[in-house]
This record gives sequence, structure tokens and C-alpha cells, in this order.
Amino acid sequence: MKIDLNRMAGAVMLVLASYPAYGQSFEPLGYSVATPRPINPSENTTNPSAQATQRQNPYLGSVPQKSTGTVLKLSLTGAIERGLRFNLGLVESEHSSADVRADRLRALASLLPTLTANARQVYESLSFKEIGLKLPPNAPFQLPSTSGGFGYQDARVGVSQQVFNASLRDKYRAQKNLEEASILTLRDSRDVVVFAVGAAYMQVIASAARVATAKAQLDSARELDQQTADRVNSEVSPEIDSLRAQVQRQSSEQRLTNANNQLEKDRLTLARITGLAIDQPFELTEELAYHPLNNVTSESATEDALRSRSDLASAEASLHAAEVTLRGQKAQRLPVVSFSADYGGAGVNVGNFNSVYSIAGNVSVPIYTGGRIRADIEQARSDVARREAEVADLKGRITYDVRVAWLDLSASDSGVKVATRNKTLAEKALAQSQDRYSNGVTNYLEVVQAQEAVAAANDNYIQSLYSYNVAMISLSRAMGGAETKLKMLLGGN
Repeated sequence: MKIDLNRMAGAVMLVLASYPAYGQSFEPLGYSVATPRPINPSENTTNPSAQATQRQNPYLGSVPQKSTGTVLKLSLTGAIERGLRFNLGLVESEHSSADVRADRLRALASLLPTLTANARQVYESLSFKEIGLKLPPNAPFQLPSTSGGFGYQDARVGVSQQVFNASLRDKYRAQKNLEEASILTLRDSRDVVVFAVGAAYMQVIASAARVATAKAQLDSARELDQQTADRVNSEVSPEIDSLRAQVQRQSSEQRLTNANNQLEKDRLTLARITGLAIDQPFELTEELAYHPLNNVTSESATEDALRSRSDLASAEASLHAAEVTLRGQKAQRLPVVSFSADYGGAGVNVGNFNSVYSIAGNVSVPIYTGGRIRADIEQARSDVARREAEVADLKGRITYDVRVAWLDLSASDSGVKVATRNKTLAEKALAQSQDRYSNGVTNYLEVVQAQEAVAAANDNYIQSLYSYNVAMISLSRAMGGAETKLKMLLGGN
């Protein structure tokens, strides 16, 4: 049994989700990476939908580097390292995390003292009538209508401080939790990149193996074509055998052409994800291999995932932020105590300055806000309930991801073993058919059927190995901490 991933169509079938708020401000609800639609970034990149594709799934893109002009030897570890440096999804995730950090610093600034310096040069004329200034009726003289023009200078240093503001304090605490959630989301996005690059790397290896198999089949078809032609010329075999041999050779040639075409597209996909230039020549240093899974069970993998998954930790941090925000909304009903003071000099000019200062304390108590505070509390309470439901759902999703990856791994493990045996049997059957044909015991039709059986067995073997390795990568992603777990599952490679 094998996993039919449709060969990923030369693209990375990410089992993850579009990272929220790419190119936008961080959305606290977007702590998890969702499953994007399967898109091949090596195709349709010059049409108007390219930007939409980029926004839909930035993990299938990268920041391309310049070609070195030399052949680059690329291992799986090296490809992952490049993906973690240049993949567009991770780059945007880092910028989103920086935005959240700026929001936290902004919230902190509202709790810290504000120090300002202010200098003024004033020219003024006051209207005594405007301010209602009058002398007593029995005064010996009357005031003029205006004071006349005068001027003065004033320079001061002022400080203000929120002495007690529970709402601002809780807002800062909520932003700290959101910053923690964004850091955890950044870690989770690294797991996404590991999966994306790993799957694309395995796809290229599988396609290269199919090309090698197609070349071997073509060589065999050419040899049999020549052998059949000689037998027809010697009137040992009928002409129909020669026709069948020519059809088989031409089919093998077309199979090789198709395999080479798919390989080049898969190489472009890997280049797009890892930041390689499209014209950068590179060679993969690893081949498809079978690494038995030891010391891991479905139950232990699930427990490990619930401890290690960064998206779950991010969801829990976002829940804590929502709870603190709810407390902050309730705290709007409490008094706010603030303090302000300034000190400086004032006078007609700098040489005639006199010391001036002011000190003020302020207590503000909300009495009636038109129901605004109640609305804020209800909205925050609803947000908490939603986050609680999301955390519970995410735990179920993680358990589901591990279980599905484990089932795929078990099925593909069995598929590899069956495909290995079938490949060996098909090769033996082909060898016997060729011997029977050479000895005139059978006709060429039996050889053609044996060749097709070998081709199918080889393709099934390659697909089974590919599916097994992708299932390994999926399991490492499902368990969390894919950067380290993938090396462990793939035998330290």
C-alpha cells in the first residue's frame, strides 16, 4: 500500500496553513499555520495571478539570491538551512513578529514617565472687556480696554506619569503575551519551512530516480529492438515482433522525455522555496533511502506533539492575552491617578528670568460612559471564549495530524517492503522472458509485458520510498520541532 500524493505535481503539498497577517499587522488569532492549496510556484509566475499566489501561500516563494555560476552541491540539511534563511513565508513571519514587538513597546511607553522640554516666546495683548475685568465703581481711574502689547519668554522641563492605571497595565501585559505568541508562531513557521523544503527535496530525488529508471528501460528497449531486428532479418521471428519492439522503444523514449520534464519542474520548485536563482545549477547529494522508525509509537508521538508544538503554545499565549485584556476592560471602571510637574524660568528675556514651576495630581473616575465599558467587556469576554474553543480544537487537530501522519507512515512502510519484493520479482520475470525469447520459446509480446511490469514495479518502488520519506517529514512536522526531529527520524541525515 502507498500514499498517493499525486507526486505533488512537482510542487510542495504543504499540510499547513497560510500564515496569518503576512504583509499586515499580526493577528493574535493567527497562531497556527493553515493548509494552503497545492500550487506549483514554478508555473504561472508571469501572469497577473502571481501576486495573489504569493499572498495566498508565501511558503511557496522566497527571496531569490544571485546565481553563483558554479554547480552547488545541495544536501537535505543544506536545503533546509537555505529555506530557513530565504523562504518568503519565514521572512514575512519575522517582520510580523517585529510588528508585535513594536506594539508591546508602545504599550510599555504609556506606563513610563514622559519627559518633555518646552520653550516659548510670547507676544500678547489682552482685552480686559473680553475677560470681564472691572474696577470698583468708586475707583479713582478706569481701566483701558486692552492691556497693550507685551511679551515674555518661558522655558520649562516637564514630567508626567500615570501613577495608577489598571487598564493600561493590563494592556501592556496582554501585549507581552501577544509578543510571546508571535515568537512561538515564528518557531512554528520554521517547521512549515522544514516540511516544505523536505517534501520538495524528496520530490526532486524521486523524479531523478524516475529519470534513471527511464534511461535504463530505454537502453533495454533499444537492445531488444536491435536483437528483434536481427531475428527478423534472419527470418527467425515474425515482422510483428520488430514492430512491437519499435513501439516499445519509442514509448521508452517518450517516457524518458516526460521524466526529464517533470524533474526540471521539480528542481524549479525546490529552487523557488529555498531562495536559489532559477538559473542556479545545483546537484542533490542524497538519494531516496529507507530508514526504519524505531523507539517511537503513535502514543509517544502524540504526547510529544502536545508538549512541543509551537502553534499550540502560541494559542495558549493568545488565550492568556485575551484573559488579561478582559481584566483590563473591567479595570476601566477604576479610578486613574496621574501626576504632572514642570520647572523652568520665565521673564521678559533670558537675563530677567524668574523660577517658575507647577505640580499637579489628578484623579479621574468614570461615572457615565454611555455603555462603552460594558460593550468592551462583553467583546473581550467573547474573545476569551473563542480563544478557549480554539485551543481545545487545536489540541484535537494536533492529535489528528499525528495520527494521520502515523497511519501514512505505517501504510507506506508496508508499501516499501511490498514494492521491493515486487521489483525483484518483476526483474527476474523480465530476465526469464528475454531468455525465453532469445531461445525462441516465446514471442516478443511476453517480453513487452514483462518490460511494462518492470516499469510499473520500479515506479511503484520509487513512489513508495518517496511516500515513506514524506510521511516521515509529515510526522516530524506533526510532532513539532521539525528541525531536530527530522534528522532523528531520517537516521541523522
